[in-house]
Amino acid sequence: MVRLNGLGVESGVLVVSVEAQSPAEKAGLLEGDVIVGYDDRPVEGIDTLHQLLTEEKVGVKAVVTVIRRGEKRTIPIVPQESRAGRDE
Repeated sequence: MVRLNGLGVESGVLVVSVEAQSPAEKAGLLEGDVIVGYDDRPVEGIDTLHQLLTEEKVGVKAVVTVIRRGEKRTIPIVPQESRAGRDE
């Protein structure tokens, strides 16, 4: 799959759930997608994704590269600040 899709990494981040009304849902990310890139940078794991999703990226349009059902897709997304902890 790596060679077939021309990926720069052999691993990624599996999307196990998508929150309702989240930027991920609005962008069209689905459970089962594997995130392998963010703005033309390879994503090897969750640590890499966290490093790329800095405060400066909030509200800035980006492209997420995913593998969905064996096919590489690019999805435009606008990262937003996490809602976790806001109600506390």
